[in-house]
Amino acid sequence: MRVVATSVPLGSRDTGIVHVVGARPNFVKAAPVVSALRARGAHQTVVHTGQHYDDRMSAVFFRDLGLPTPDVDLGVGSGSHASQTAALIVGLEKEFVEREPGAVVVYGDVNSTVAAALVAAKLEIPVAHVEAGLRSFDNTMPEEINRRVTDQLSDLCFATSPEAIGHLAAEGVSPDRVHLVGNPMIDTLLGNLDRFDVDALRERLDLPERYVAATLHRPANVDDADNVERLTDRLHEIADLTDVVMPVHPRGEAAFERSGLGDHPRVRLLAPLGYLDFVALTRGAAAVVTDSGGVQEETTVLGVPCLTLRPNTERPVTITHGTNQLVTEADLLQAVTKALHGHIREQAAQTVPPLWDGRSGERIAAVLTQWSE
Repeated sequence: MRVVATSVPLGSRDTGIVHVVGARPNFVKAAPVVSALRARGAHQTVVHTGQHYDDRMSAVFFRDLGLPTPDVDLGVGSGSHASQTAALIVGLEKEFVEREPGAVVVYGDVNSTVAAALVAAKLEIPVAHVEAGLRSFDNTMPEEINRRVTDQLSDLCFATSPEAIGHLAAEGVSPDRVHLVGNPMIDTLLGNLDRFDVDALRERLDLPERYVAATLHRPANVDDADNVERLTDRLHEIADLTDVVMPVHPRGEAAFERSGLGDHPRVRLLAPLGYLDFVALTRGAAAVVTDSGGVQEETTVLGVPCLTLRPNTERPVTITHGTNQLVTEADLLQAVTKALHGHIREQAAQTVPPLWDGRSGERIAAVLTQWSE
């Protein structure tokens, strides 16, 4: 464990705590933590790296979630993992040197997360990782590398589910660094339940009464043309049964356009949605087909059948305590058919994971405050 000597509490310097966010899942997780620390009077700075820079993927989330306008926007943008991470490291080092924060809080598993942890650790600034200990054990996923490195560099590891604690222990992370706090993404979900207006969204976007929502963006699903063709065939087969509504992530937009996904009369392709609209779309769906980690968690709480198009998940608690199940492209149609007939809802445990109660942000703020005193 790195021991960082600090003679002042977190939040007592000019900038205090620096939150580093870069992609839409980070914004949803950060919102309740920023709010809870604000209530405790902490001095905070929000650094947006610009990893997601399109308004539809970034600014709209700040507006929806009531996050303060970022104090800094590095505007890093897209690129290869090497070039993007290098740009993040350079930009974040400059910010941390100038601001001298008491601590850096990072979220999730994107390149911004690992870059901020690496820079802060080398500058001997304490690091807190929100969503620590998640593991898919699939090193072909860039996110898995980011998670492992970030947790080794973090002074505080905030775990969202019990199995994460076991993963951290197996990797030699000292127990005094680990705190089970629940899931701040669920804080945001529960805090906005009355704003997820399914009927209003259906009317505004002219959506059908019954539909399957789909969202796919991971490289394993959208970067290979042959794979995209097969997925398009499966989604067309689903559309033969019921309407399919899919907000298209920029990463897969060109591939799905070439495959003719939108050619089926019952496939509705949408531009990326803001947080409120996207969760309303999920809430109103008969089932969801996804490769997103956050959607697995949201559907667990909303009680919507979730079919995760991946061979593994770093969120197994959504299978044991929710409506999530892993599926392959080959068995997708059969799984959707079962979901449409209610089988997944009937078989799901329907018990919310421990501490997914809307108070995770408060727990994180309390630990950060006590740890710094």
